Amino acid sequence: MPTRVDPIGPEIYRISTYVEELDLQFNQFLIRDEEPLLFHTGLKQHFPSTLEGVRTLVDPKEIKWIGFSHLEADECGALRQWQNEAPQSTSFCSFVGKIVSIDDFVSERPVRGMNDDEIISTGQYRFRFLRTPHVPHCWEAGLLFEETTKTLLCADLFHQNGLVEPLTSSSVIERFREAMMTFQSGPFADYLPYTSHTEKILKRLKELKPRRLAPMHGSTFEGDGEKAIDELAQAMREILAE
Repeated sequence: MPTRVDPIGPEIYRISTYVEELDLQFNQFLIRDEEPLLFHTGLKQHFPSTLEGVRTLVDPKEIKWIGFSHLEADECGALRQWQNEAPQSTSFCSFVGKIVSIDDFVSERPVRGMNDDEIISTGQYRFRFLRTPHVPHCWEAGLLFEETTKTLLCADLFHQNGLVEPLTSSSVIERFREAMMTFQSGPFADYLPYTSHTEKILKRLKELKPRRLAPMHGSTFEGDGEKAIDELAQAMREILAE
């Protein structure tokens, strides 16, 4: 399972492990700043290779912030390992995630429960936590928006299968459609729920006018994020709701 490291923005790096049996990339994002931030811990079984990827960018012990969207193995499976590797770090997720699940059986030490619109500053960069229940999935879900570069770390939104390029300016919606249609015909159907709140949450994300959309699986998209989220909402509605 090769892991590669690629820049996808100014001091923003994608650390990606491709699993051939699943035809799927698992992406973590490292922001190199005065207080380095890691978003997604990755799977526990991928920790050794992810750690080596991080070492090419920063001393892992210097990581200050470790965050993730929701309770899922690829989001927070290696949280204990990262907390032990970076003993001075602060881990964070939504307040709901902290109270309901993470502090009890996932985390080595208590995490910081984030409220909607709460800010984390890493020095040069400023991250806004967005509470997004059931988007992409799970009650405790949240996303992270870097306001300086307008980068949205969007977890499973814009999911793409395959071994794809780290960064693209071409639309990834057709890849997303293909992945969702494949999932809907098999055991992973309803991977992304579609609720009465989905459109409202996507509209809020669109209004941020992101310039970069960085998903857990697939290529980071650079371009008109507002239009891309519009296209995402339409695809989700057609495939998952109608």
